[in-house]
Amino acid sequence: MTAAPDAAPDTATDARVGTRVVHRRYVPYSHAHYAGNLVDGAYSLGLFGDVATEMCIRTDGDEGLFASYSDVQFRAPVHAGDVLEVICELVRAGTRSRVMDFAVHVVARGAATPERPGAAQVLDPPVVATTATGTVVVP
Repeated sequence: MTAAPDAAPDTATDARVGTRVVHRRYVPYSHAHYAGNLVDGAYSLGLFGDVATEMCIRTDGDEGLFASYSDVQFRAPVHAGDVLEVICELVRAGTRSRVMDFAVHVVARGAATPERPGAAQVLDPPVVATTATGTVVVP
């Protein structure tokens, strides 16, 4: 049995559409799971859940519940030592559902060498690591 589609108000008049939430996060080395200090893709999805929660709090006064992803793209690797910018934008607001676009950008990356083990650099332009579109439901 499938649920009936969410009755969608006119998004052109919904002031919430276009709202953006941005988080920044340093990726600790404890999250590296693979050779080369690679971090698994689930790390980005967890960050999307965090920004979606803040989005729902800001737009609806409720944490909401993640219902689904309609698209996820892993475009570039995330490494331990990266600084990530996680962006969420509300693109559609139905009666109970909220469709959001997500992106993880790597804005800084470790550049360690034996001579400088803590070396790092700002990436200009940032690297787009992960993108997604997801749906959250609020009461």
